[in-house]
Amino acid sequence: MTNINFSDNGDTPFEKLIGHNDKIRSAWNQLEEIFWNSTNLDKNLLEQVRRAMAFENGCEYCMVKAGKPEFDNSQLKISTAIGFAELFSKDHQSISQEHFKMLKEFFTEKEISELCTFISFINASQKLGKIFNLTENYQQNAVLKIKDFF
Repeated sequence: MTNINFSDNGDTPFEKLIGHNDKIRSAWNQLEEIFWNSTNLDKNLLEQVRRAMAFENGCEYCMVKAGKPEFDNSQLKISTAIGFAELFSKDHQSISQEHFKMLKEFFTEKEISELCTFISFINASQKLGKIFNLTENYQQNAVLKIKDFF
């Protein structure tokens, strides 16, 4: 059971939880669409970051959608982005200039801006899912179960 009732607005359980104000739901969906389709960042990189953050944020709904990140440690750009995203999720206040120096080895400033805003958006989405108690039972596109991870 979620911590608030679903609204009548939205197609997914997450959308129905934020859809109590349909303008917020609509703008949220538009921003998500922009991240996935109108940035300079590779969609696979974004997906691997999203997956890693799901586990840091404890969002079951997001974890079971596609599972843990799938990348090779030799994929330094993805590895760097995931490490940064995990740190952001754990302790954003500890992020320093040194972390940005590492990002600059693989990303342009435009890409860093897009990556950081994407990470912030996903962090907010997943933390909302967690606090609203959006569990694996609501994920219509689940490929795994929570028990498969632990």
